[in-house]
Amino acid sequence: MRLIEQQAVDSPRSSSASVRTPARDHAQRLPARTLRVLIVKRDKLGDLLLTTPVLAHLAAGMPQAEIHLLANDYNAWVVRTHPALHRTWTYARAREGGRLRVAAALSQLPLFWQLRQQRFDFAIVMGGDESHRGIRRAIASGATRIVAYASDPLRYGPQFTDPLPLPTGGHETARMLALLAPLGIAPRDVVLDAPSFALPSDARTFARDWLRMRGIDEQAYVLIGVGARRTKKQPTPAQIARWATRLHERHGLHTVFIWTPGGARDARYPGDDTLAQDVIDRSLPFVHPFRGPIGEALGLIFGARASIIPDSGLMHFAAASPGGVLGLFADPADSAPASRWSPLGPRAHHIEAAK
Repeated sequence: MRLIEQQAVDSPRSSSASVRTPARDHAQRLPARTLRVLIVKRDKLGDLLLTTPVLAHLAAGMPQAEIHLLANDYNAWVVRTHPALHRTWTYARAREGGRLRVAAALSQLPLFWQLRQQRFDFAIVMGGDESHRGIRRAIASGATRIVAYASDPLRYGPQFTDPLPLPTGGHETARMLALLAPLGIAPRDVVLDAPSFALPSDARTFARDWLRMRGIDEQAYVLIGVGARRTKKQPTPAQIARWATRLHERHGLHTVFIWTPGGARDARYPGDDTLAQDVIDRSLPFVHPFRGPIGEALGLIFGARASIIPDSGLMHFAAASPGGVLGLFADPADSAPASRWSPLGPRAHHIEAAK
């Protein structure tokens, strides 16, 4: 299987509660006209990227369907060119860095009015767990049927038509594929497909120029990245230096080192400047630090021989790149387990710390 005055972006595809009716019964009565499906996805970048195999599976299973996406102004760009999407609707986040943005909250009102005019047949809260806000947004869209995971469906009212019990295991993408069951689409039994991402041309151009200025050819370097928020999920500066030295001595490869800019106490998104400075201070001539925006970082990831990145959104982008990724996971006893969040694809591998 393969954005902000409430703006809509067209894509290339334009043209278990007992009181509920079981989803399998509904599937026999889908409308004969073009089916309109709204995917609600309010999570972070990597979470949305992991949705791309689900979008492809939905489009393949219901080629006549018109698939829309509701995302926020932080993550919508991840799938802006996905061929399965007819349209992407973007809302401004009402909260950022723990603070309420009143203007952003009010700006959502006309967007949801527009969504109700679309008369969606389904709104699917796409995620592998219960999302209270996601379900509320799906209900506000006015869709005829609402599909989502929920532990207590009654709390959301009668508009919540197709609740599914919370999954007890499985990869995040497999959990999301199971949300298509009320539409009559069975999940795949084969190995899960890699996420897909179309690297913008300006990111590719930036990476080519940046590498040329440092005398590095594409595929002649390994990218090591940090940016997993929690310290225990990050490699130490000593580990990064040791890996880079080994790669240079044994394989003649340079290392491009990237990290999340900013301080560790940043409320909006903690950064890794302190850790990075420790690596830079070692003055290894074959380690090339890059501190910059995510778009340019993706250009460097997509040009690498391979990437080594802890569990994070960047790890999943690297899984979609030509070189693939080795994902690093901490002790699953108190961190997100690889069984749910491992990178997907033929060039994706991971290691997990022992319990």
